[in-house]
Amino acid sequence: MELLRTENVVKEYGGQRILDGISIELHHGEIVSLLGVSGAGKTTLFNIISGLVVPESGRVFLDGEDITGSPGKISYMLQKDLLLQHKKIIDNVSLPLVLGGMKKAEARKKADALFAEFGLDGTQMRYPSQLSGGMRQRAALLRTYMASEGVALLDEPFSALDTLTKSSMHRWYLDIMNQIDLSTIFITHDIDEAILLSDRIYILKGRPGRITCEIPVTEPKPRSPEFNLSESFLAYKRRIISEL
Repeated sequence: MELLRTENVVKEYGGQRILDGISIELHHGEIVSLLGVSGAGKTTLFNIISGLVVPESGRVFLDGEDITGSPGKISYMLQKDLLLQHKKIIDNVSLPLVLGGMKKAEARKKADALFAEFGLDGTQMRYPSQLSGGMRQRAALLRTYMASEGVALLDEPFSALDTLTKSSMHRWYLDIMNQIDLSTIFITHDIDEAILLSDRIYILKGRPGRITCEIPVTEPKPRSPEFNLSESFLAYKRRIISEL
């Protein structure tokens, strides 16, 4: 079932076209990756989908509703966790609810109910500086979920993590996605990450950026730990490299 759609999105800056006719879809329960080199307009597209930037032409639809240029409909997590250092984790996570008008005590209670599910139980009264990089990303993802209506845009959320932590976070995110019923579009430059996480991969390339290919990843979920060593995985990787 289609949840989110962009339709022929065009964006220009200073007379220079950045995105040219971008149409993508996100279905309910999917992880979709947007893969491409730097400068192809991936972050610009996210800014348009989230309503922070208005395109020259084209529309963005959420559940059939035109949300073009309407911020606050879709949650958006940047590469850095951007946790507020002076606030406890419980208050960082519940901040979207407070900003939306909920009382602090109620917001804390609603957020606290999800800490165990996100593997964060016991960190509520700690400060960001007291958490590891992986735990900070979990907190940032929980905050993103608190601000979402079932859709999240994640801009390279695991890029700053070391290889072992990133691998652990990939497995965790696939598990949590099923539990919390969240649909996600990822920006990534990491081909392996895109294959491991995605149901579908869009290749965005060129200047201006265009969607040149859509690659379904049909390997069933949950994916085995050996998937990234399989011939199937390598076949996906070879195809993506050839498309890029």
